[in-house]
Amino acid sequence: MNPEHRARAAAPATAQPAMAQPIGLWTATALVVGNMIGSGLFLLPSSLAAYGMASTLGWAISTVGALLLAATFARLGQLLPAVSGGPYAFARFAFGDAIGFIVAWCYWISIWSAVPAIAIALTGYAGACVPALTATPARAAACSIVSLWICTLLNISGLRTAGSVQLVTTLLKVAALVVFAAVGLLVFDPARAVAAAPFNPSGQSLLQVAVATSALTLWAFLGLESATVPAAAVADPQRTVPRATLLGTAIAIAVTIAACSAVLRLVPPASLATSGAPFVDAVRLLLGDAAGYVVAIVAAITCLGALNGWVLMLGQLPLATARNGLFPAVFGRVDANGTPRAALLIGATLSSLLVVANYNASLVSLFTWSILLSTAASLLPFLICSLGLLRLQRRSPYAIVALLAAIYSLYALAGTGAQALRWGGALLLAGIPIYGWIRYRRA
Repeated sequence: MNPEHRARAAAPATAQPAMAQPIGLWTATALVVGNMIGSGLFLLPSSLAAYGMASTLGWAISTVGALLLAATFARLGQLLPAVSGGPYAFARFAFGDAIGFIVAWCYWISIWSAVPAIAIALTGYAGACVPALTATPARAAACSIVSLWICTLLNISGLRTAGSVQLVTTLLKVAALVVFAAVGLLVFDPARAVAAAPFNPSGQSLLQVAVATSALTLWAFLGLESATVPAAAVADPQRTVPRATLLGTAIAIAVTIAACSAVLRLVPPASLATSGAPFVDAVRLLLGDAAGYVVAIVAAITCLGALNGWVLMLGQLPLATARNGLFPAVFGRVDANGTPRAALLIGATLSSLLVVANYNASLVSLFTWSILLSTAASLLPFLICSLGLLRLQRRSPYAIVALLAAIYSLYALAGTGAQALRWGGALLLAGIPIYGWIRYRRA
């Protein structure tokens, strides 16, 4: 039996029961686009300001890498249809329980460490409308925590409610960003704002800039695997999940690069580096203060959509893992609506603690630290899933895609920096006793 047939035969063993109203193609695509276009777009220009237009090197590398990873997950979604858990399920099938747990643990860490970054971006844009919300670090932290708990309550209401919110907010954000990118890149004269700005103000070599910015810009593309996580709740997953993955990734990449490039051209680097709402600053330069307030409201709403999508995954991933006996049983419990209430509450609590532990930092500094930690925690699952596809499809053309995706994952992992790697390594080691305890209980 070839790998594809073996994968399909194994799928029912870990699949969840189908929902009465499964997620369709457009909602699944909206989940991908909504998770990718979020804080990574709305606050990332501030993190990239130190590198100027040289950050385009990072965008180019991340674009190629994201497309390779999207193709990898699309193919894995075909091999293992109707199996929830995404990267965890793929790694477990390819390499067994131990590697499956490592991937699930790292991916879970990446989700609850990403949620604070998105909530922080939402807070930054809300503060552009109501400055009192971000007047002090404590207030900004409190607003971030409140927003993530709002999304947690939405997800506790049920997957269909969360999916509907995701679809509406994604349509809003894509339409607004397309208009902004068109105006910023085609109408405005960029020389008016950045004529004197050097191409590479960082003082680092272009190679160093490429490595550093590719790790930061990859954050904007995390979420490309989102449609594979709730696969058991997707209609016709063997067709829908790969299509949603590729279509959503392509849309998100195009919109993200165009919009971020417009901001970098519009706002002087010195102002951009400390901005908690760079898109508002860019629109104010174009259309005045009144338009800036409108953009701040739209950006806050769309960040809320991204936050909602990541909180959805905060419950679905540990649910699938617990049902396979590799996470504590509490994560596998669902209420009458089929919602993993306990998993959502535990994840939201951890995200809140991460905000509290770093609330004294500026919004931009806290955002940058959070995204590097989340990216580092995501890249190990991406690497293992790429190697898993390589193992399953070593005699097919997909082997080349998988190999290139694995090489890119290693490159991006090195670019996250020593601090993020140390934190990621420590959190990974913290999971080993839990896995040992679970194996002991199963034995």
